[in-house]
Formats: sequence, structure tokens, C-alpha cells
Amino acid sequence: MEEYLIRPVAHIHTDFKQKFGVPRQSGRVDSLIGKIVFTPEFRDETALRDIEKFSHLWLIFGFSLVPDAPFSPAVRPPRLGGNYKTGVFASRSPFRPNRLGLSSVRLIAVEKSKTEGYVLLVSGADLVDGTPIYDIKPYLSFSDSHTDSTDGYAKDQVGHLLKVNYTDEIISVLPEDKRQAVIDCIAQDPRPSYVDEEREYGMSFGGYNIRFTVNGEIATVIEITKE
Repeated sequence: MEEYLIRPVAHIHTDFKQKFGVPRQSGRVDSLIGKIVFTPEFRDETALRDIEKFSHLWLIFGFSLVPDAPFSPAVRPPRLGGNYKTGVFASRSPFRPNRLGLSSVRLIAVEKSKTEGYVLLVSGADLVDGTPIYDIKPYLSFSDSHTDSTDGYAKDQVGHLLKVNYTDEIISVLPEDKRQAVIDCIAQDPRPSYVDEEREYGMSFGGYNIRFTVNGEIATVIEITKE
């Protein structure tokens, strides 16, 4: 079998150190901010020429926290209850032959750092901190957006959101610039579909541990502590 070697051109830094709580799709939580730092080999200003003319970018990345395993042609999407199997190529499961993912993010800014060269600030990324980025391409609305597309079994999850309750005292533990992102991520309902209504959930975000419960369609933040 022919094999190809690919290497990261960059890594993204986000507030997620663990997978739990990360939105299941990119663009669902615009308040999430990520910083893309290029590896020394690719810290060339010329490689980013004209990138600010595009509002969105495609990130081709690696599921770095998914262990290697034998190929499985079927996967169990968590939002389908954990029992229904669908084909791996009809899913966005991280358990793939080559562990590659695709995310569409909004480009906020290109900034120059003394130690990291030119970096990209993006919003809406669904990636854990340190995820390797193998390539970056501009998003083109005239070819990448298909208004007549169908979403298969995923269409039932489009409008699924939790209402998030919290007190001012609890949420004030977080830095102000992280509060909306935490609320938005919990609203996405990070739980698997096979849930325990009595369980407390813990989400690690930006150096804080956020604990919450869910009753029906209402999530309640019960505690936020610094890790």
C-alpha cells in the first residue's frame, strides 16, 4: 500500500485541554477563540500573503488524542444514542483510518509575535489545545456552500440546545472574556445521548473546572473552580 508522510505546519492553542465540552462541529460556538502558531519551518510572512482577504478558513488537522486502532468500517455517533452504527465515511467520527479532521473557522486577525512569528486568531474552532494543523486553505462561499445539500441523520441535531442557568456569583469566578464561551459550549450539550440525569458533569476550560447538571433541556452550572 502506498504511504505518504505529512507533518504539521502549525498547532492551535485553545482553552480545551480535554475532549469533553469541545463542540461537535466547527462554527457552532463563535465565542471560542483559538490561536494558530506555525512551526518554525513555516513561519514565513509570505505564506500568509492575502489571507486577511478571506473571512473564513478550512483547517485540516489531526485527531491527536485518538489512539491508533485497527480499521473499523462502522462507528457509533454519540448523538444517535451510542447503539446505532453508521459507516465511518458517512460520519465525522474521529476514529478514522488516517485520523484527519476538517474544520471551518472565522479568521479574526493576523498578529505578529516576537517569539512565535505571525499567528492567526480564529473563532469557532472545535479543537483541543495543541492539535496539529496539517494545512490551511481559504473558504470559498461560491463553491464550498451548497444551498441544496441534505444533512442525513445529523439534521435532527441542528436545533438542539440547552438553556443554561447560572448565578452571577458562580460565573464571576471566570475571567470576563471566557464566560460567554463556557455558556455557549454547555448549551451545545456535550453529553453523549445515553445520559444519566442524576450525574454531575465536569468540563475543563481555560484552567477552570466547570461543573454542571442537566435536567431535561436545562443545564445548571453548580460550581466553577480554578484547576
